[in-house]
Amino acid sequence: MPQSYIPLSISLKDQPSLVVGAGNIATSRIEKLIEAGSIVTVISDQVDPRITQMVKNQKTQIKVIQKKYESIDLSEFKIVIIATNNDQANQSALSDAKKAGCLINSAFDGLQGDVIFPAVIKRGLFQLALTSQGVTPTLTRLLRGWIEARLPFGIENLANFASENAGTIKKRFKTQQRKFFWQSLFHGIAGQKLMDGDKLSLSDVEDLIENAEAHTQKGEVYLVGAGPGDPELLTFKALRLIQQSDVVLYDRLVSQEILNLIPADAKKINVGKERDKHLVPQGDINQLLADEARKGQRVLRLKGGDPFIFGRGGEEIELLFDQGIPFQVVPGITAGAGCSSYAGIPLTHRDYSQSVRFITGHLKNGTSDLPWHEYQYGNQTLVFYMGLKSLRVICEQLILAGKPKETPIALIQKGTTKDQKVWTGVLESMADQIENEEIHAPTLIIIGEVVKLREKLAWCG
Repeated sequence: MPQSYIPLSISLKDQPSLVVGAGNIATSRIEKLIEAGSIVTVISDQVDPRITQMVKNQKTQIKVIQKKYESIDLSEFKIVIIATNNDQANQSALSDAKKAGCLINSAFDGLQGDVIFPAVIKRGLFQLALTSQGVTPTLTRLLRGWIEARLPFGIENLANFASENAGTIKKRFKTQQRKFFWQSLFHGIAGQKLMDGDKLSLSDVEDLIENAEAHTQKGEVYLVGAGPGDPELLTFKALRLIQQSDVVLYDRLVSQEILNLIPADAKKINVGKERDKHLVPQGDINQLLADEARKGQRVLRLKGGDPFIFGRGGEEIELLFDQGIPFQVVPGITAGAGCSSYAGIPLTHRDYSQSVRFITGHLKNGTSDLPWHEYQYGNQTLVFYMGLKSLRVICEQLILAGKPKETPIALIQKGTTKDQKVWTGVLESMADQIENEEIHAPTLIIIGEVVKLREKLAWCG
């Protein structure tokens, strides 16, 4: 397992640093240290000409000791960079640095340093650092290129404006109004002007201030579908609202990858439900959304799948409407569509199925008053949500209603995720087939002739 690191930024301005080695890698490290304002000492018996030129530059704080590294007291240095091709010198410098309690960066495999120099994208004051925990720097550089190509250079202008005016805005506004000011700037016409290289006029700034002052901070609720698990199935609008939320109420079906997109300073509340076990009753969830919004918060209700397909989203916005709370609804890819696609099972097909039914499989006391007789026909696909525990009852009822015993059926566990598993069989024997299998929710059930196509079309799971 690679060594684990946490991304941090550190100030080295006027702090002494030591670089052991003076080759190509050492030179790149020295350039970064000088840029950060560090006072650099270099020890090496051979010196790259670029470093010699740096020494001649009167503006840089760098001293070169041209000799092979030998063990010395390193307690005066804040950070030690080990970048020679001499194993003995590397080990000696590592031992000395550890003894002195210095931060250590090693440019070579086999030496355990505690600092990584990440790949950095800079746009003025704004810096984006990427690292693979030191394992695959080539891939890190590739990712840096991809991101840098998509990151507007105009962000530097936004960062500079924010830096110049942050103090004034902080004094002028309370926290929530301050957030509103900056979001109005960054997402609005004024922000686009800055991105394009234009200056903001006094009237532009006054308009932003006036809007922030007039903003009563009546909150809003975002009812957002997170999709069935794969974070890349989020809509652009869902991602934008996730990233600007103040309070987040989320279900247990929302994947950790999507939860990681929530702002670090947002208040997160787990209101997930399992069968016969509700962390927070639905009525309390509805009211909590309204209560948090009244505090002026942007409240995100994050649901797996789609909010309006067995997500009880209608109940939540009904209460918000009755209490006069503004809300937005963002659809998500429902599990039926997402899981079937990733399992290679088309829900409709000209030869097999001309309609689809989404059905709740959550049966009270093992019984149901579902219209089973309507499900017997072969030209339709049945998709049961939350039906794993009731699978045997579902199969028996369908057969009793006249559906052929050999009708294909599929169970998709944790669909669209890296843990997706799929079981296929027929209606008559599926419950017995999986009796000794460890299958856990969320598991979707698909019944119909289209399941036969999985053998041809499956590309995942």
